[in-house]
Amino acid sequence: MIDHNTVQQILDTADIVDVVSDFVTLKKRGANWIGLCPFHNDRRPSFYVSRSKGICKCFACGEGGSAVNFIMKHEQLSYPEALRYLARKYHIEIQEKELTDEEKQAQTEREAMLMLNEWACSYFEKQLHDTQAGQEIGLSYFRERGFNDATIKEFRLGYSSEGYDDFYKAAVAQGFNPKLLFDTGLCIADEHGGGRDRFRGRVIFPIMNIAGKVIAFGGRTLKKDKNIAKYVNSPESVIYSKRNVIYGLYQAKREISKEDKCFIVEGYADVISMHQAGFKNVIASSGTALTEGHIHAIRRFTSNVTEMFDGDAAGIKAAIRGVDMLLKEGISIKVLPLPPEDDPDTFVRAHSHTEAEEYILQNEADFIHFKSNIVLKDAKNDPIKRTAAITDVVKSIALIPDEIARMVYAKECSTLFGFDEQTILRQIKQYRGKYLEQWRKEREQQQAREARMNQASGDNTATQPAPPDDMPPAPLPDDLYPETGPADTPPTTHHTVNVNDGIVVQEREVIRLIVNYGMCYLTDTEYDDGSVRPTTVLEHINNEIFLENMEFSDPLYKRTFELALQYVPQYYKDLEEFKKQLKESTSQYISQEMATQDEVAPDALDSAALISAQERKEKEVLSRANVRAKQAETEFSSSYLMKALCSIDDDDVRQLACDLATDNLPQLSKIHTQFAVILEERDKLLSLVPDRLYNWKNALLVQAINVIKERISHASAEELPQLMEHLQKLYSVRHELAAVIGDRVVNPN
Repeated sequence: MIDHNTVQQILDTADIVDVVSDFVTLKKRGANWIGLCPFHNDRRPSFYVSRSKGICKCFACGEGGSAVNFIMKHEQLSYPEALRYLARKYHIEIQEKELTDEEKQAQTEREAMLMLNEWACSYFEKQLHDTQAGQEIGLSYFRERGFNDATIKEFRLGYSSEGYDDFYKAAVAQGFNPKLLFDTGLCIADEHGGGRDRFRGRVIFPIMNIAGKVIAFGGRTLKKDKNIAKYVNSPESVIYSKRNVIYGLYQAKREISKEDKCFIVEGYADVISMHQAGFKNVIASSGTALTEGHIHAIRRFTSNVTEMFDGDAAGIKAAIRGVDMLLKEGISIKVLPLPPEDDPDTFVRAHSHTEAEEYILQNEADFIHFKSNIVLKDAKNDPIKRTAAITDVVKSIALIPDEIARMVYAKECSTLFGFDEQTILRQIKQYRGKYLEQWRKEREQQQAREARMNQASGDNTATQPAPPDDMPPAPLPDDLYPETGPADTPPTTHHTVNVNDGIVVQEREVIRLIVNYGMCYLTDTEYDDGSVRPTTVLEHINNEIFLENMEFSDPLYKRTFELALQYVPQYYKDLEEFKKQLKESTSQYISQEMATQDEVAPDALDSAALISAQERKEKEVLSRANVRAKQAETEFSSSYLMKALCSIDDDDVRQLACDLATDNLPQLSKIHTQFAVILEERDKLLSLVPDRLYNWKNALLVQAINVIKERISHASAEELPQLMEHLQKLYSVRHELAAVIGDRVVNPN
């Protein structure tokens, strides 16, 4: 694992403008940079980058974050992979920390398999290019398919020789464990204690994961023997799951995101030919039915899919298969039938890019329309078949999660089939109800299976049922809200009290201030020992939460707050180091400024005037230096926590921090940034932080009052006096709070 100091060096070195500029053309606008968003089809520049904050944000689609987050999203890398990417960019040597035995055991097998597959891929590439058989058989085949050198290199195509165990012997000689060769499926154990090559005599199509790691292989035989399987694929392993991996997604992901659309074809050659023809947002199901894992992988980049298939009967059936699953997941589907004599590979090789584009535009059809035409064509004038066909289409529409989309399709079906729209809507509702019940049972069965597995493994925590969505909130702490009852006392009512959304809103605002200004100086605080120390925004909020016995109700906000507190000791260490560096740079600045000579008039000043001018200049330089140093220290403190949390190895906290940080990114016109005097939020923290804390307290009080009111409405005669007394005390506390924050206290309900 990468050690903390190396991670910090990477985060400190990475320049958000420099990183984003590798993928986006940026132009300076005021204090920020702006360009076309790489995450959606942006026609007008809406992607803003702030060097001072170290973050970016698209004001159209909402994507953005820190340099690490940007690389993770743009290149679809994990957190460690993104860090390594930035380390390579800035030539930072990665320092690893020692792993525990458990961590080593978990990582060793996976890393060994990836290492072996990478070596195997290079081996097959060399076999293709550097051997006579590879050139005469493998390379000739790829040339016949029309693949050029750049395409062969990009998809890392290869060749495996005819030898029984040529690859096995080469891998063992390289030092790879035979067991690893069998586990990855590259070789198959034989009865002699050795191994035979799985892909011998085949051209090789490496299969890569989303990060470009080789995780499996597909091999195609060039022989005409019908007893030999045309394609052979790697078996499933620790690193390869057929249900979750789509061929070509690594090469296509960027273009899919940009176009917000992908084409699905069937085979390896289809993907490669279309990619070479300029349609780079193409992936393949590799001849298998689409799974939920495939669909989830696609949805990371787009919700718009076009299925390309052969125009014959087999191709039509292949297009219809699995489409219901896409509809269920909310994917917008179109279909593109090709001429009967073509598949995607032969079609794009026989037509120019422009011709292919025109064909797509003219023949791409909405799936519901396509399916309706197909089923009605098969039914002809048979009323029974016609009824079954219409029912089939209605069932597909019922799978669509979006209600508005279902209504639109219902209207179109009523026109196509000549049925009353309300009749179709009733049928859709009926089937929708059946689907929901079926999915609920499947989910319960899955949870039961997981519970049994957890019990078998001795993990009892996972078997605990989750609280219902309408569960009433727990009573609030006794110290701040007197006598509302202990935390384990349930309300004496069978009715539920909805959780006060206003509390979560106020909590989010407090967390936003922490993320953006947590380490900023706020005020001086006098402690019990008589000492007076400067207090940051985070420390002040922590003190208030402790004194008032408050707690974040949202688990993510609570975790973010706790992680932020862990940075406090490190912040003061880093601040001292920063001050040392700042002192040196300030001295250098003063020396450089004082060394510059002002122009002297021809009638030179006398010595007294020169001394006076020199003193005046020295004061001006010192004044500018102090201002620069103060601004630098303020910027360091202001951005410290935001940069840390926006680059932390916790997906949920990092995403929240990035969202909260980019919420505060100004989007200003050239005129505003050039002429306006902008009062930053940071300049108003002394009033803003107490204000947000008071609002949070008030929201908590409102919730506590509502809980007591609900109890009173169902209380017995014996309980009523005590509850009324509690209510009066709560009103008294809220009245005192209102006196502090004024009459602007708003009921969060």
